[in-house]
Amino acid sequence: MGVQTTIPGTHTREEILSQPRCWGECLRTLDEKDQLRRMGTLWAPPPDWVFIGCGSSYYVALAAAASWAAVTGLRARAVPASEWLLFPNLVSAGGSPFQPVLISRSGYTSEVLQVARQLELEQNRRTLAVSCATHQPLEEISAMTLTLLPADEKSMVMTRSFTSMLLGLQALAAEWAHRQEFAAALRKLPAQFELRLESIAQSLAEFVQKRDFANYVFLGQGPYFGLAAEAQLKVKEMSCSYAQSFHTLEFRHGPKAIVSPETLVTFFLSETGLEAEREVLEEVKGLGGTTLVVTNRADAALRQAADLLLELNLEVEEYARLAAFIVAGQLLGLNTGLKKGYDPDRPRHLSRVVILNEHNSADV
Repeated sequence: MGVQTTIPGTHTREEILSQPRCWGECLRTLDEKDQLRRMGTLWAPPPDWVFIGCGSSYYVALAAAASWAAVTGLRARAVPASEWLLFPNLVSAGGSPFQPVLISRSGYTSEVLQVARQLELEQNRRTLAVSCATHQPLEEISAMTLTLLPADEKSMVMTRSFTSMLLGLQALAAEWAHRQEFAAALRKLPAQFELRLESIAQSLAEFVQKRDFANYVFLGQGPYFGLAAEAQLKVKEMSCSYAQSFHTLEFRHGPKAIVSPETLVTFFLSETGLEAEREVLEEVKGLGGTTLVVTNRADAALRQAADLLLELNLEVEEYARLAAFIVAGQLLGLNTGLKKGYDPDRPRHLSRVVILNEHNSADV
């Protein structure tokens, strides 16, 4: 018998499409272990929160910090671990108390481990780790770990681990702030989104097969900017395509010069800033750009300005929908990579864990 080969993108596709079920399992596991309530009562962190990560985990940090501020009313920001290490005077909280949150899918990310050691061992600051693995160095260093084991992946690129770690932090924010209605919305999300996922996946696959693009742009404001940044990374990783991300309204200030029919501009449209963002969408369409719009609900004007419209129709509040929005970017990267002849399970020049020395490594 010959050696059986795996169809390119098999693991990545399965992990993307498994996300609603994975989210439900992660939240159920957190509830069964009473992990969120215990974390909410075991320690009294200061009002400033700093979310730290690398690569996709940094983009989790961006979306999580925005969610944390919105749900809890506390100050929150995101910082790449490398900035913390190289320019500590610029990114530290000026000596005032802050709660560090260290995000790493594997728990082995080299820069995050260095930050953890500095904070825990040198500065005696208690850290909260977020990971999809157990029995790993970050868990050993940090005072507490929010673990989302069902979200770990076989693929190199982060998909369900990204969304699950974001949801886990949002659920912790709801517990911390006693926002029962937001916690309930997060738990409704998996079942609601699962009803839409197959249609979204089919629409994106058909769209990619019909069109070719020279470059890709992803736009989002507020909590959606972290999603835009993650989406451009998925397209780069899985299809080796040129991709960029910007705040939606910032795209007017120079970057719009690249707009052409060969530029696919994806809009993650917020509910809060919809009218201002719609103006940018219509401007890009008027300049001849190709537009992909991801929104919760669309009116006639949005439909007219979108070459492809993905409407989520979720009956949960805005911040509880964030994990669902990024799935379009994941599917776009997957289908574009397959069309170009790449294997999204094995991105070029990447490995799931990059070993930097005997003890440290980095997620991709």
